[in-house]
Amino acid sequence: MTPAKRSDILLELQADILRLQGAKPGNNSSLDWGLGQIINAFPNGSFPLGAVHEFLSAQEEDTAATVGFIAGLLAAIMGSNGTSLWISSSRKLFPPALKSFGVDPDRFIFIDLQNEKDVIWAMDEALKCGALTAVVGEVKDISFTSSRRLQLAVEQSQATGFILRTNSRNLNATACVARWRITSLPGEAVDGLPGLGFSTWRVELLRIRNGKPGSWDIRWVDGRFLATEGTPAPLRNSTAGMLMPDPSALEQHATSKALQKKTG
Repeated sequence: MTPAKRSDILLELQADILRLQGAKPGNNSSLDWGLGQIINAFPNGSFPLGAVHEFLSAQEEDTAATVGFIAGLLAAIMGSNGTSLWISSSRKLFPPALKSFGVDPDRFIFIDLQNEKDVIWAMDEALKCGALTAVVGEVKDISFTSSRRLQLAVEQSQATGFILRTNSRNLNATACVARWRITSLPGEAVDGLPGLGFSTWRVELLRIRNGKPGSWDIRWVDGRFLATEGTPAPLRNSTAGMLMPDPSALEQHATSKALQKKTG
């Protein structure tokens, strides 16, 4: 068998796995992400929409950076007509700040509940609604079963979910398609002027289903993401990405086995 034929079979098997996992074929290249090389980490070079993304924050300043990064993503996802929900029991977001990321706060429905159990229930119900573009939920902890329910909901509605976990007590396995960690970096001065400069973040994709984890530095400049030029930063040593079997690795193993069986 020629290498080209073997490669075609491998791509076909990987596409079959994506379909079995509920991924819908599509092309998000028309969206103005500005994420640079980060896009290449996603399966088929396409940011996973209709999926649940998990964000980890260890400190309050990291939560602020994470909220900013999510707001930048929502600006691209929501476009000019989208509507989203932001659900929490202790909201970290200052709604007027969304305007800094090109999103009007009046396009959000903010739901403040008494406890995190209610937040997860409300997320589950909201993510079943195909009229919503995205749902953001702030919780410290979420079980694998609950995260699986959220993932099943978005696979039907094609809404996109974001789980923001700050100071989590239990970094357990979840069914989320991606696990992220966003941290602040010193801002770069503009033309030598004093001040904080543009928001700059270290973006770590700790786990991505059928993709390639990695770490990059990125800025928010003039209403869009701007990837920092240079070699991607290495992932930091952390238990955050090691407390669960990596589904991507398991899927690659399954693909290899299937390929061996198919090719004889």
